[in-house]
Amino acid sequence: MKNYNKYKKNFIILLSIFLTSIIFSSCTINKINSNIQPTSRTGFFLGTVVTIKLYDNKNTENILDLAFDKIKEIEKKMTINAENSEVIKINSFAGKNFVKVSNDTFYVIKKGKSYSQLSKGRFDISIGPIVKLWNIGTENARVPSQSEINSKLGLVNYNDIILDESKKSIMLKKEGMILDLGGIAKGYAADTIVEILKKHNIKSAIIDLGGNIFAYGNKPDGSKWNIAIQNPFSSRGNYIGIVSVKNKAVVTSGIYERFLENNGKRYHHILDPKTGYPVENNLASVSIIADKSIDADSLSTSAFALGLEKGLDFIEHIKNTEAIFVTKNSKIYITSGLKNNFKLSNNEFNLMN
Repeated sequence: MKNYNKYKKNFIILLSIFLTSIIFSSCTINKINSNIQPTSRTGFFLGTVVTIKLYDNKNTENILDLAFDKIKEIEKKMTINAENSEVIKINSFAGKNFVKVSNDTFYVIKKGKSYSQLSKGRFDISIGPIVKLWNIGTENARVPSQSEINSKLGLVNYNDIILDESKKSIMLKKEGMILDLGGIAKGYAADTIVEILKKHNIKSAIIDLGGNIFAYGNKPDGSKWNIAIQNPFSSRGNYIGIVSVKNKAVVTSGIYERFLENNGKRYHHILDPKTGYPVENNLASVSIIADKSIDADSLSTSAFALGLEKGLDFIEHIKNTEAIFVTKNSKIYITSGLKNNFKLSNNEFNLMN
């Protein structure tokens, strides 16, 4: 049995920013004003590599301090992979009592429940019991039995997440329920960093949480950022096309970077709350471009789970949101707002609409 875990939701890459202030792969993509060198910092949080690059002439080390302190704070509150957190406390009191939480945690869970409702349960933050059975991406990854899955499916239901807005308290209705905010916590962290940058008048930055990209402002020369969409069938650094954005999150859900192989069969990490098994459809990845990273995070999973036709229709009806769907047979479908933006660069793929 083989278990693969590079990063979660990171089929998008932002091509490396070198000291020459050029972002490039096999060809130059972004030329950046050479008079402004980025202040950059990298760390490991929320289960992934986090890199923030700020383009500003002033001293920005203190701003990076604030940003990383906030990421640490969010991780401490929302992780389920530590001894204690607000989410772990909610899970431990499932079926018993309400737990008062911070504004951060309440907002993320409320937002997660909202997107669970919007997707009609294809994205569900109460999927924790199923995630824990599979453990894909950990050393304990395995294929659970059908009886094990059946025993946990009844614990997955976003309607059983009870929110008390006035007291900022949360309760899970049934004992054994488990919240898992892995699908949206990174997005929320990126959005809080954006607010810090706005407060300190930063004009240009790239926020990268394990491939969850936020392109903040314009490049220093005033043009938009070019973000490469990863080829889901190839190694990191190979991409299928480019979108040009400013003040946008770009997030992808896909099946090729976090998976389990058992008896010749591959099981990816995007689990279906209805069946308890990895989602089965013809998609290899879905990339979302949105104003908020938390929205892009949840919508990428939702759209992937819905499949090509329903997923496309779903995103078309959400304001200021676009998507790139890549199928297992190398076909690309984009939403209407990307018609003049997405540029295909790999002739192994066909743009179908």
